[in-house]
Amino acid sequence: MRTMRFGIVLFPGSNCEMDCQHVLREVLGQEADLLWHKEEKVSGYDAMVLPGGFSYGDYLRTGAIARFSPIMKAVEAFAAGGGLVLGICNGFQILCEANLLPGALMRNRNLHFICKQVPIRVENGRTAFTNAFQSGQVLRLPINHNEGCFYADLATLRQINEKGQVLFRYCGGKGEASEAYNPNGSLENIAGIMNEAGNVMGMMPHPERACEQILGSEEGRGIFSSIIRRWKGEG
Repeated sequence: MRTMRFGIVLFPGSNCEMDCQHVLREVLGQEADLLWHKEEKVSGYDAMVLPGGFSYGDYLRTGAIARFSPIMKAVEAFAAGGGLVLGICNGFQILCEANLLPGALMRNRNLHFICKQVPIRVENGRTAFTNAFQSGQVLRLPINHNEGCFYADLATLRQINEKGQVLFRYCGGKGEASEAYNPNGSLENIAGIMNEAGNVMGMMPHPERACEQILGSEEGRGIFSSIIRRWKGEG
């Protein structure tokens, strides 16, 4: 069986694209190409990754300009056709701006940039992005953001909870998702969500920075492994 082929979108100001490519190619043995934001086609790929960084310098607000890059029309069409799309940090912000995910990402509660490792709890282990985990499992992943506070109106919050669209919550070491373990003020400690169709996911923590033991953790590898398992029909 052929290997899975990932497209990693590179915007001006992206800075995590090489990390994602290294994990997919060198750690997991898949194909992974960098796609410049001016590309207008993404045919031939099995999944798309929007990596972290500061696209367009985060002018106006995070993701607001990147959402209008030429490649995003192709990404939107790819997602509408059922293609798997993963947005990490700035990629999550872009997906929300493009209305591929509900809600929005706002300035951190303390108005400071945050860079540290945090525990997150897997809320739904039955998805294309989490099937390598168990629901309730606690992971430790790094965060690195200034606008990571997830916000949505009450109706949207109710929907994403009822339909299992919340995939990760910030928590304590034993899985307790309380305000004491909320690093950025996100409503209900939300750290990652997916769309209703289950093929588009965004998360603020960086799984690509926790895929090798030399970096202190391999727990992020399960995000990418889950996507590969689903593509193979195993997850």
